[in-house]
Amino acid sequence: MKKPLWEPSEKHIKNANMTRFMAHVNKKYGKKIASYKDLYQWSIDNIPEFWATMWEFGEIKASKNYETVVDDLSKFPGARWFIGARLNFAQNLLRHRDNHTALVFRGETQKKAKMSYAELYDTVARLAKSLREIGVTPGDRVAAYMPNMMETAIAMLAATSIGATWASCATDIGPGAVLDRFGQIEPKVLFTVNGYFYKAKPFNTLPNVAEIVKGMPSLEKVIVTTYPEERPDISTIPKAVLYEDFLAKESGLEIQFEQVPFDHPLYIMFSSGTTGKPKCLVQGAGGILINHLKELMLQSDLGREDVHFFITTCSWMMWNWIMSSLAVGNTLVLYDGNPNYPDSGAMWKLIEEEKVTMFGTSATYINVMKSEGMKPGKDYDLSSLREIWQTGSPLSPEGFEYVYQEIKKDVWFNSSAGGTDINGCFCTGSPTLPVFAGELQAAALAMKVDVYDENGKPVVDQEGEFVCEAPAPSMPLYFWDDPDNKRYKDAYFNVYPNVWRHGDYVVHHSDSGGFTFFGRSDAVLKPSGVRIGTAEIYNQVEQLEEIADSLAIGQNWQGDQRVILFVKLAEGSQLTDELKKKITKTLREKASPRHVPAKIIAVPDIPYTLNMKKVESAVTNIIHGRAVLNRDALKNPESLDYYEDIPELKS
Repeated sequence: MKKPLWEPSEKHIKNANMTRFMAHVNKKYGKKIASYKDLYQWSIDNIPEFWATMWEFGEIKASKNYETVVDDLSKFPGARWFIGARLNFAQNLLRHRDNHTALVFRGETQKKAKMSYAELYDTVARLAKSLREIGVTPGDRVAAYMPNMMETAIAMLAATSIGATWASCATDIGPGAVLDRFGQIEPKVLFTVNGYFYKAKPFNTLPNVAEIVKGMPSLEKVIVTTYPEERPDISTIPKAVLYEDFLAKESGLEIQFEQVPFDHPLYIMFSSGTTGKPKCLVQGAGGILINHLKELMLQSDLGREDVHFFITTCSWMMWNWIMSSLAVGNTLVLYDGNPNYPDSGAMWKLIEEEKVTMFGTSATYINVMKSEGMKPGKDYDLSSLREIWQTGSPLSPEGFEYVYQEIKKDVWFNSSAGGTDINGCFCTGSPTLPVFAGELQAAALAMKVDVYDENGKPVVDQEGEFVCEAPAPSMPLYFWDDPDNKRYKDAYFNVYPNVWRHGDYVVHHSDSGGFTFFGRSDAVLKPSGVRIGTAEIYNQVEQLEEIADSLAIGQNWQGDQRVILFVKLAEGSQLTDELKKKITKTLREKASPRHVPAKIIAVPDIPYTLNMKKVESAVTNIIHGRAVLNRDALKNPESLDYYEDIPELKS
């Protein structure tokens, strides 16, 4: 019998939003649902009723109510949701107008600012007025090349209050990658900044901005926020105006919230773009709103009293996700800079100072903490912290154990998995369930997920393809410039008819109901035809103190495939024969002989996407002589240079 790392107390369960929602369902439908398992089953058996109830529970503001929840669940893709409704996304996020703190900005330079909900509403109203005056209308694209700061949030809210469609990229990516994204969608307005800080060093972004603006003739206005310096010279940027000069001077304005259909385009999100130009995923205003409310209120248990902090940039969907928490009225902490500057304790010091209750981060960050031997629970006052929310890539069971051993024993560790494509989660947490090492607690409500074997048959307790068998409101409306939905269907529906294949390799545990993710299924290794998830290798190798990071790929070799393991060594370590034997022994004993690589090769760095996912596909392409089409989509594209010609791979 598996032993949980954490179990919610009776008080925790009683006070959870999930429990309130369960009572709401029971009262409305005459049910006696008493567990998450039963609530989940009801939600996938009664998908329209679930979302209708979530509409009520989330108190969605709409000028016109819906006539039909969903037209046809068998249209997958293509189901239409909440037909007839008219609403505004920003209006739902700005429902609070009091003196409660809405935003806290913390830069690594120690710059700090706060803004109340009343001040946020007033500033958004001023910016929205200015945008309307330059001709921004519903459906226009407004883009941001910005750090994670207050002005970015304000710009998104102002643009979407008008019914404009928002897209954003962080300032730490190059102009080529930005143009690959924004160039496809032809924005009318660009919000940007004169620079940002990283490891206390200011970086001037204006040369990049000039190049981006030159490559986007659709732009009619460029609005430049000042960050590292006051009133920079923007004369080299065509059509540019400083943010403070653009912002309307009046205060006390009322926002004219444009009322749009439920499926009005809200966000354009971008795929990682490691195999070509990024796909542009168009997501609807109502679908994002109702799904985020479900995940924030129920699966994350957020409320007004919470202080919510997530390490993210504006390139990652988690930025969009945290913005929606304004709808629950919590305090949202925005951080810009290196999370490990001036030292590895920087984020824990911030959590202590801001009394953060929910901290969001990635597996990569937790692994760095673990590898450095950090003991945040001992070194910082984390008494306010009740939840850690982790996503981005799979975290090993040992990573889960580290959280409870060295961060906090009584904390709800909410590990989630989903994606940019749905701007949310397929599997996530529930405040009413125990936490088991290496497992996401459950499937998210109303997400009809399953795991298929190679024959497309559902399986439990064995690894397989992760799928979703029914539509959900936040799935893309369409891909940009894909009129017949060909690219959309090819991306998710080309393997199993009428079933979304997500591309993850997963186990569904019959005893706990939880899920373990093993990484992308397109990165699955198949030596001698046996399927191995790369995360199974990383989970073991990265436990070794000599290894800072690793990457496993399959090399086609003599009619079969052999496993190649690249390792980034910890400072002061060398890849000796003894270390190779230690790696081999660890994998053989803790995984299986099939997991033992044919070659172990030291490399200076491991490539990552902008969303902090390892890029097995790019390295696989390089070693097989195939081109890597879009290096700009990587956080560290220079890391690929080493993989171009490795003599050891030729024998």
